[in-house]
Amino acid sequence: MAPFSLQEEVQALQDLDTYHIAHEHEIDPNDQGNISGLLAGAVEAVATSPEAITEPDVFDVYRSLLKHAGALQGATMNQLLDSLSSGLHAEVEQTIHDVEHEDQDVFMGHKQPLEMYVFLLHWFVSAAEKVSAKNDEEGTAPAKPTRGRGKAAAGRASSRKSAAWSWASQIPATLVLLSKVLRIKTHRIWTTTAERDAFINCVTRPAYHVTESKEYMKDADIKLGVYKVICVAVKFHGHGFGAQISIMQCLQYFEHLAEPMAEALTVLVKEFDHPQLAEEILREVAGKTFSANDSKSPRVFSRFLVHLTQLVPRLVLKQASLLLTHLDSESYPMRMAVVEMIGELIKDIALNEEEDEKGKREKRIRGLFELLCERFLDLSAFVRVKVMNTIMKLCDMPQKFPQQRLKITELTIASLEDKMSSVRKAAIALLSKLLTTHPYGLMHGGELNMGKWEERYAAVSKDLDALEKVGELEKPPVVREDAVDDEEMDEDQESDAEATPKVKREQLSGSDTEPDEPAEPSQEEQGEGRAKLKPRKSDILDLSGLNNEQAVLATLESHHVAHLKLRKRYYAEGLSFIRQLEAAMPTIGALLGSKAKAEVLEAMDFFRTAHEYEMDGANKHGIKQMLHLVWTKDNTTVDEDGKELKGVKARLVECYRSLYFDPVADMEPKQQVNRITKNMIELTYEATLAHLTSLEELLRTMMDDDQIHGDVIGKLWAVYSSAKPIPQEQRRGAILILGMLAVARRSIVQERVETLLKIGLGPLGKTDLVLARYTCIALQRLSGSAKKVKGSLIDKSVRLPMDSAVFRKLAEAIENGARTKDWFGMAEQAINTIYALGERPDQLCDSIIQSFTRKVFGSAPVAKDRTPTPTQSTQPAPSQDVSMADETASEATVDQSVDSTATGNVSGGSSSSMDQMDSFVLSQLLFIVGHVAIKQIVFLEIVEREWKRQKEGGGVKDKLVGESSPPQSSTGKGEELDQVAGNAEDEIGDRVAAIRESELLYGPHSLLARFGPMLVHICGSPRKFKNPILRTTATLAFAKFLCVSSQFCDAHHRLLFKILETSRDAIIRSNIVIALGDLAVCFSNVIDENNAELYRGLSDANERVKKNTLMVLTHLILNGMIKIKGQLGEMAKCLEDKDQRIADLAKLFFTELSTKENAIYNNLPDVISHLSVGDHAVDEETFQSTMKYIFTFIEKEKQAENIVEKLCQRMRLAEEPRQWRDIAFCLSLLPFKSDRSMKKLIEGLPFYQDKLHEPVVFELFNDILTKARQRPTKTGPSKPEAELNEFEAILLEAKQQGEEDQALEKRVESKKAAAKKRASRRTTTKR
Repeated sequence: MAPFSLQEEVQALQDLDTYHIAHEHEIDPNDQGNISGLLAGAVEAVATSPEAITEPDVFDVYRSLLKHAGALQGATMNQLLDSLSSGLHAEVEQTIHDVEHEDQDVFMGHKQPLEMYVFLLHWFVSAAEKVSAKNDEEGTAPAKPTRGRGKAAAGRASSRKSAAWSWASQIPATLVLLSKVLRIKTHRIWTTTAERDAFINCVTRPAYHVTESKEYMKDADIKLGVYKVICVAVKFHGHGFGAQISIMQCLQYFEHLAEPMAEALTVLVKEFDHPQLAEEILREVAGKTFSANDSKSPRVFSRFLVHLTQLVPRLVLKQASLLLTHLDSESYPMRMAVVEMIGELIKDIALNEEEDEKGKREKRIRGLFELLCERFLDLSAFVRVKVMNTIMKLCDMPQKFPQQRLKITELTIASLEDKMSSVRKAAIALLSKLLTTHPYGLMHGGELNMGKWEERYAAVSKDLDALEKVGELEKPPVVREDAVDDEEMDEDQESDAEATPKVKREQLSGSDTEPDEPAEPSQEEQGEGRAKLKPRKSDILDLSGLNNEQAVLATLESHHVAHLKLRKRYYAEGLSFIRQLEAAMPTIGALLGSKAKAEVLEAMDFFRTAHEYEMDGANKHGIKQMLHLVWTKDNTTVDEDGKELKGVKARLVECYRSLYFDPVADMEPKQQVNRITKNMIELTYEATLAHLTSLEELLRTMMDDDQIHGDVIGKLWAVYSSAKPIPQEQRRGAILILGMLAVARRSIVQERVETLLKIGLGPLGKTDLVLARYTCIALQRLSGSAKKVKGSLIDKSVRLPMDSAVFRKLAEAIENGARTKDWFGMAEQAINTIYALGERPDQLCDSIIQSFTRKVFGSAPVAKDRTPTPTQSTQPAPSQDVSMADETASEATVDQSVDSTATGNVSGGSSSSMDQMDSFVLSQLLFIVGHVAIKQIVFLEIVEREWKRQKEGGGVKDKLVGESSPPQSSTGKGEELDQVAGNAEDEIGDRVAAIRESELLYGPHSLLARFGPMLVHICGSPRKFKNPILRTTATLAFAKFLCVSSQFCDAHHRLLFKILETSRDAIIRSNIVIALGDLAVCFSNVIDENNAELYRGLSDANERVKKNTLMVLTHLILNGMIKIKGQLGEMAKCLEDKDQRIADLAKLFFTELSTKENAIYNNLPDVISHLSVGDHAVDEETFQSTMKYIFTFIEKEKQAENIVEKLCQRMRLAEEPRQWRDIAFCLSLLPFKSDRSMKKLIEGLPFYQDKLHEPVVFELFNDILTKARQRPTKTGPSKPEAELNEFEAILLEAKQQGEEDQALEKRVESKKAAAKKRASRRTTTKR
């Protein structure tokens, strides 16, 4: 046999088809007997003597079998592996013995057998992988049915198959054997480096081969076996360079090996004390360059770096200076890896107490934090998020890094305005973490109320100032170095800062902190404090004038001064942190309206945390604002990390429950109920109508889920009905909450009606009209809260007979209420309650109107006939809109600075009876009349629906005249209703409409008809009727009358427009604007003819009028009730309004308008003209910011092309340079996504080439050209460079030509002026 060369054999094995075997045996897969015979002979030879492997016949048998391993059965493979393993094991044992005890000639004889065994084992591992893969594929094939033997045959077949071959179970033993091979002192047998490396590579290659399988590397035994083989080979056999190459290749080609390779290097470093390989690999990784387009390799290497840093941070720290170069890498995964690596290094340095020099440790930490802070501005959003996540992990450490916290907080707050939602979400999460782990909880329990901290800071400053005035600080005090135990204070502060505020308050509840207890300073502060307070030895000795007692006192005083200074600095840093967070809260509050759900949820969690820490801005900017999220559609979504997020509404309920409803530990049940009740009532304090509406929806949701205990409801009733003198706000809040809860469960108020009448409509209600108003709202819940379905005739509301005590109390409350502005709001809700609950509300309202009429006009007879049959309008929208106007009016009367108890005359100088009447009572009468008119048309709708429902059920006539006659029907109209009952459904609607149109305000027996002319007279005589309350209520009632009848509206609507134009009262103008919106719904033709009057409100000086006008126009335009006729420019002006609410409303309007087909595109030219030229023009800066927002809605390329063409043509007609600049700016806002847009621009060159001499215009066209060049497509640049260059040359030439023309024109003008001057001189001379 030729000499065996291991290296040549391994290389030849690369191509198995050409691999030559001298005595190759034919392996027939169908002749397993022959295969078994061949193997048996070789096995017997090796078993007899392991060195028999060197015999050509035996060696070739093994090689032949391995070459055709695919034809072998599982049992044969097992036998083959057992034979090789036992032979190699015996040879290794003998070699180890001979190397230790025999001569060189003896143990050198083991060289060839070992190489042959290792070669065969290496070959076997490769072959086993293929056989195993083949078996796996066969195992997935569908099983063929067994014939006649049933389950037993199938079971035996399965058993044979499972026992046939299982390579995975053999791998650990094989790796152990390879490790044992490496126990041999290879340098004594293989004297040359090449031979030794070839042998070691052959031993380790099976281990690397095993790692290529992801499934194998999930087995702990296999992983440990691989690690041991690699580590022993590197440590004792010079395999370092080969391992470095192999590990780098593994990282390059196999994604799953990032963590295992890091773990292998860790084992090598920690258990084998061999860090050189890991350092070399780190240096090689540091020198690699990763492309931005490479997505696979950077991810693997980044995971490897991070995992290795987590396992052996000290090793990575030595190479950190090289690895930090990847912070400038094009590949963002590598930058992310370095960021995370920096975080792990900071963690290790901070926790390592064996650092030689404390200053060195602080310097390292500071430098690493600076690198992290730089990455806040990284170009990749993924890196910016990773920075914040890394810092969040650092915040959980015992060390709090006070020196870096304020800087990190500042950068995080700046990130709240990042354009990427993921970054903003991470910033909010980091702020929450900074808040919960803050280091300012040592002395006062962790709360961060700014007012309290400012008081503490002021107190400490005052104490220090007092000492300075006394002169006790003139001499440097004596302080020993051990005066303050730094380490002890650090530990106390860090452990205390981890606790939540509640826990901290409980910990400190037993013993309050003493006022002079020193605060915990940072390490730097302590160093500075000692440096300043430690005197020189000469100073200490210069105390001869003091006795011992004075020296002791001076020492104690110096301690006190040191503590005060530390506390002052402690409070100063805490205040800086608090102010930073408070300043960020408005921004986080704005993010509650984000479209990104994860961002909203994070903001909600932040505000909940801030509220627990008693921060001032949490409630104002967050807790109250997030209440409006209750209207969000509650759908779960999946986050970027694959986590399923709760719905916003569900999280809101959870947040409010945890803040206000969840029980507190160690509190009695009664105290728990009192606490929850108090929280619920306080939610109503200083709440706006919008907040109360959202709170009602939240409480309804919680009641539906039975999250509010019955004891809490009972306590609310106890507060409401308490006989003790309690604050008005508490009683009002209790009934407000009860009314909200009754929306979900009517029985809450149904069972306590007497209490409501006794308290809210009794003596307490007479003195507190706001309480009476809220009581009326609670009574309205008796009718039920089932939502009406559009088009449905079903009415589930409950009504009471008119002799009920409820109506008697309501009438008394209206007639006998106190003479305050609150009466109007109470009366409004009282009338609403009457119409919501009464079977015949018109009768009661009739008597109330007559009663007030007698008060105003004395006992003079008024119409004895009651109001006409209350019926209902077919248009529900006017009633809803007018109610909005009514609410505004109620608020308006509250805002009036008029003495409500004054009873001044309606007019100043008239002597008529009307002039002598009480203006306030007249205001009450007119308010009631106006509101009853509106409620009547709402009631008409109910009657109409009832008639139609009965008609569908049949027997309308019988029901109308029988015992089941609905209470809404009128006995006075009985015969007429009988006729209507038999007609078609359309006739019912026509009859109701006729009642509304001609009878309510014009019927001979209508009580309301008596007041129409009166309202017209009062509203039309502003000089005569000057009382502001009277004018407000009269105008409001007049507007409501206009909504009742088109006949009345046609006759008098011009008066309403005149009042809008001439009135100086902003409240009256605001109410009229809302009324015009209602008129547009009722009688659209009125507004179509006078819509310019409505748009005039957008230019009103009063912010309230402007806001209401914008809201009304938004509603009307978006719902198609009025058409846009060139006034969209006035709406666009509101985008840059000083009032942020108006600007936000305008943005909402344009966002919704953009969803309408081409609405913004069709009106864009008018908007540009309106804002650029004429009396309505705005300044250039406002124009540009406005158009920049509007042009974001031009997304269709076809629209952009047409706009380019229109603007170019408009440029031709423009005469003023301001217009040129505005049009050019609008052109620059277009995206120019296609070549067609650019072509339109080039074709329009003749229209604007004479304007290019204007510098701003030329610069804007250059910007367009740059945008066109920077727009790539799949096939390269979208526009030929030559054509763009030609266009650029034409622009430049036109600019120069225009400048020359301008210069020539100036010269001509100057010459004309000179000639004119000479001519005038000649004329003078001649004379």
